[in-house]
Amino acid sequence: MSFQLTEEQRMFQDSLRVFIEKEIFPYEAEADRTGIVPVELCEQIKQRAIEMGFYAVNLPESVGGAGLDYTTLGLMERELGKASYGLGGNIARPTELLMACEGEQIEQYLKQCVTGEKHECFALTEPGAGSDIMAMTTRAVADGDDYLITGNKHFISSPCLPDFAILFAVTGTDETPRGPRKRITAFLVDRDEKGFEMNLGPLCAAQRAYRTYELNFDECRVNKRQILGEEGKGLELADKWLGMGRVWVGAQSCGKAERLFELAKDWAATRKQFGKPIGSFQGTSFKLADMVTELQAADLLVMNACQKADLGIMQPEDAAMAKLFASEMVGRVADNTVQIFGGTGLMEEMPVERLWRDARIERIWDGTSEIQRHIIARSILRPLGA
Repeated sequence: MSFQLTEEQRMFQDSLRVFIEKEIFPYEAEADRTGIVPVELCEQIKQRAIEMGFYAVNLPESVGGAGLDYTTLGLMERELGKASYGLGGNIARPTELLMACEGEQIEQYLKQCVTGEKHECFALTEPGAGSDIMAMTTRAVADGDDYLITGNKHFISSPCLPDFAILFAVTGTDETPRGPRKRITAFLVDRDEKGFEMNLGPLCAAQRAYRTYELNFDECRVNKRQILGEEGKGLELADKWLGMGRVWVGAQSCGKAERLFELAKDWAATRKQFGKPIGSFQGTSFKLADMVTELQAADLLVMNACQKADLGIMQPEDAAMAKLFASEMVGRVADNTVQIFGGTGLMEEMPVERLWRDARIERIWDGTSEIQRHIIARSILRPLGA
């Protein structure tokens, strides 16, 4: 495959890069220090993104989006990966799960997310059900035309207070050749529904301004009209989001690695020890060589997955390989950057220590490195009957 970008893609990437440098970078340090992005700043970034045509570009033109292809979206995620997610997340790319909206859901949820009037959160993870989705305990029990939802979700991330949750809950059990299997359904649940409580979660060491929320449901009553897609088909919906979500983590990791590499390169060329730039010593120069080589390899894996997605042939292992390698790559790049900067790299006055902390989460969310290795290994062995 060829990974040459079109002129339009380069222009889009350049324009977004300038936007991020002007509208996001100046606010990063304060947002990280406080763990808060003021509502006014969230709105400012959102409105300027809308004006520039960067908002909801992942959704089709038929619903008001820009309908960008996956390769161009990969470039967008790469640039946004250089910035704080708590700020950059306000340049919303509404989840494609919302394309499953039907009837009144389209106007009430899908289109309002495209225009920026509403913002959703993806509520899947539970205290006892992270990578093991089938350990989910949140239940939605049918009661006439309604469902009563009871359970808890945590680590539900969002750059701002969500207006509604795309909630995944158990609605029954199916018998399969491998034994009983939970039937999981997706619901659209408004934040102000009775029995639904949304609280700010604890402050994380990584991406401090990109807060998490804890969602608690106590017999929260929702009508069956709030089901997203079909009853019992929630996992199929989740899989559609998780696949490309992993590619986007890979792209974001590449963007963050490039920002770190540029900092390390400039420091190595200007910082002097023993009368020479530290980059002239192999202990430093070889680190830079490894960093740029691994970054290019990660970029190729991500672009390969994006182009396969555009062709409709991307497989779970393509996304898993891109996410696995890129997320682990940025961890090594971050660590080497700190080493090149020495003690200065751990001082809050420099962006290096923040980027170093932020890089750590990439190996965890959207499926841990262990989960990605499991997906890749399964794709190798299952065709052989193992």
